[in-house]
Amino acid sequence: MKTLDQQIAGHLADAHKSGELQSAPSYGRPLAGPEGWDETPEEFRQAFKILKDAGFAPPEIALFHERARLRASLASECDPGARKLRERELSELEQKIALRLESLRIKAQL
Repeated sequence: MKTLDQQIAGHLADAHKSGELQSAPSYGRPLAGPEGWDETPEEFRQAFKILKDAGFAPPEIALFHERARLRASLASECDPGARKLRERELSELEQKIALRLESLRIKAQL
């Protein structure tokens, strides 16, 4: 009985012989890393990957989503009073994000 690795190698060899592998868009090039991988500090990559694989996101991701929601809300706001309130909320959130990221950069830890 073949091991799993041997079975995989056999399937890959068959696909290579039939030309199926060469038709893949990424054939002959390195696979692209996950989105944001290069921008993530090296000391956080493994921890963030573990969180992502477990179905969780770092708390900063929730802040980024909230910022996107506020920006969309601000773009569609017509009332000057409500617009000013959204601008203040967005400014405070961006300061919170900047402080959190700076803290992570300085401490190099989560």
